[in-house]
Amino acid sequence: MPEIVNPDIERYASEHTSAELPELQAVAAETRERFKDRSGMLTGHLEGAFLRALVAISGARRVLEVGMFTGYSALAMASALPADGSLVTLDISEEHAEVARRHVEASPWSDRIDIRIGPALDTLATLDGPFDLVFIDADKSNYRNYFEAVLPKLADRGVIAIDNVLWGGRVLDASATDDDTRAIVDLNAALATDERVECVMVTVRDGVTLVRLRN
Repeated sequence: MPEIVNPDIERYASEHTSAELPELQAVAAETRERFKDRSGMLTGHLEGAFLRALVAISGARRVLEVGMFTGYSALAMASALPADGSLVTLDISEEHAEVARRHVEASPWSDRIDIRIGPALDTLATLDGPFDLVFIDADKSNYRNYFEAVLPKLADRGVIAIDNVLWGGRVLDASATDDDTRAIVDLNAALATDERVECVMVTVRDGVTLVRLRN
């Protein structure tokens, strides 16, 4: 992943964030070893801690994740849920899910995490809200579709967190015409003027937009 934040600042921020949980260290280590060039898809320590804090601060009890990869972010968020909380996480890859399942089952939070495999839009159509927190981090060309699918399922005081909204800086390149870049650029523009919601884009790692319903 191209670095948006100065790497020394990123490292300093990570070093001055509470220590990474052992369960997250384990899944990160296996992901880097097994998937190598795909390991940049990991949420990572700093953003994982950010998501964990969002769950804790918001008092979320029901969390929905669109795009699980190897389970790092699901574990990070589940670790901050209350004992009766729940997290549903969606992915399409059995290869990734095999890793995620092992680490979820070995964790203290396995009873809070429900892994669903299949096309996310199909699975979303079967889920009932409300969800207190939704994290979107899946195929970028469908970001707008995922947003529209989860918005009606958002709790009144819920938050949607959308990852990779800076897309390695390519959002600034007007000549970038690939589907993923244009999808993110279009979503960013739409959210900024969407009268149903209020949003703020924060420069954590590759950019995260937080969206909430207007009062």
